[in-house]
Parts: sequence; structure tokens; C-alpha cells
Amino acid sequence: MQYPEWIWHNGGIKPWAEATTHVMSHGLHYGSSVFEGIRAYRTPQGSAIFRLQDHNRRLFASARIHEMQIPYTLDELNAACHEVLRRNGFEQAYLRPVAWRGLGGFGLSAETPIDVAVATWHMGPYLGEGALTEGIDACVSSWQRVAPNTIPAGAKAGGNYLSGQLVAREARRLGFGEGIALASTGLLSEGAGENLFLVFDGALHTTPVSAALLNGITRDSIIRLARDVGIEVIERDLPREYLYLCDELFMCGTAAEITPIRSVDGRQVGAGKAGPVTLRLQELFFGLFEGRTPDKYGWLERLDA
Repeated sequence: MQYPEWIWHNGGIKPWAEATTHVMSHGLHYGSSVFEGIRAYRTPQGSAIFRLQDHNRRLFASARIHEMQIPYTLDELNAACHEVLRRNGFEQAYLRPVAWRGLGGFGLSAETPIDVAVATWHMGPYLGEGALTEGIDACVSSWQRVAPNTIPAGAKAGGNYLSGQLVAREARRLGFGEGIALASTGLLSEGAGENLFLVFDGALHTTPVSAALLNGITRDSIIRLARDVGIEVIERDLPREYLYLCDELFMCGTAAEITPIRSVDGRQVGAGKAGPVTLRLQELFFGLFEGRTPDKYGWLERLDA
């Protein structure tokens, strides 16, 4: 992999190779980190970061859930995102703000410094070339999401993604593009790192935040864009078998964007390709960055010159 030249780390820009942490850092041993994934897009008006404020507000919310005091303000982290893109000369890229418990005590409840970094790199389609247009084949994982009141699924924390790794690696090992996880109830939760939308009779159905999932910012964007054009959106518990019965199915997230699912467990979904509702939502979503969809919510933050 070709790494970028610059990274923001603990208050300033430094060469990528110099952004190091000690091997005994708390976050490495116990998964005590929180992070965000953000995309910057090239638009007709120049580069813009998508929902930067919302992403970094969620970073602080995740830190609050895990009793981590980030030693920078929201404005400082927003500025760091702008700075690292600008220094690397990236017009379109992925951003990764991350905060973790650094080197300090060695116990689970040890008080440690909170280290912070913002990295950026080029990222194409997360689930593979052609995934956005051709769709992927998915499977229901043998691994379930965490039960309520065990690990808070509403925080975007590093330790939570051990679950997603198991789901994703199992799917790849079995020859699928991505895995879908059930909640501890046996009902649908989300993908390994993506939220789910099912289409029935032209209406969007998605699992609620109580289904052990992260309330994705792309998920929220799709719900708003859909309702703006009169597409009904229903948040409700959904059983596994609805994956086989829906007219259309797609995953969404910052990395995955809007990825159609053409089959689940070897069973074709709908016509086996992106359906009209999925295509309409892709058109609206990517239209934000191509100038075809009005940015009525102020989601695009222009990159500093």
C-alpha cells in the first residue's frame, strides 16, 4: 500500500512514519479507542468534506460513552481534518479521526493520556470494483451482534469492530462479498460495518438502533433524502427471512456508500441487481457531490484553500 506523506497526530502535522504509539498503550491491549470514517469528495465547486461536523460530534459522543476525555475541541479536530487533506494535496479521500487510551497504567481501569490522530488516504469502492453498480453477494453470518447492555453498540469504538471482523472474515472465507449479522434476538441487525435497507413495494425498511447497530450518518442521510422525494421509510424489527423476500436490498456506510446486494445465502434478491429505489437513492446521494442534488442540509463543508 502507498501511504500518504502527512498525518495529524497529537496536535500537529508530522510525517506519516513518525506518528507512533507505544506497544503497551492501553488501546492496543484492550480496544479502548473511538474513531470515525469520513469522506471528502471532489465537487464542481471544489473539494468538500461530507458531514464533517456530524461525524466528529459522534466521535465525542463515543468518547463520552467510554469515559474518554479528548484533549482537543470539536473545532480543533475539524480543522485537523482540513489540514491533513490540504497538506497531502488530496481532493478526494477518506479521513480517519481516532482517539485512544495511550501509555499509562496497565489495568483495565487505568488512567492514561488520550492520544488523538487524523489520517487520510485514497479509498475507492470499499467492497470492490464494480460493487456500486453490479452489487455484491452477501451471507448471514454465524456470528451475532452483542446483546444489549453488554458493549454499547451506539459508540463507534475500536473494540466493537472485533465483531465486524469476525463477520467480514467469515464472509470472505466462504466466498461472499460481505456478511450480515443478526442481533442477539435473532432478528436482523446490520452488516459487518454497514447499515441495511430492504425495499418492499417501493418503501424503505431499515432496522432500528435498538437492534445492536451503529446509527450511521450515511443511514441518516439516506432516510432524509428518501423522505424528501416521497419515499416512505419505516424503521422496525425485521426477521432474517425478509432478506429473501424483499424486492431490493442494499448496504450503506461511509466506506460502502450505497452498495446493492444481489443475493443472500445464495438466494437471489429481487431481480438480482440494483432496483429502481436503490438506483434513485444512489442518484440522490452521489448527486450531492456532482451538483445534481441540492445540499439543503448544509452537509458539504468546502475544503480550506
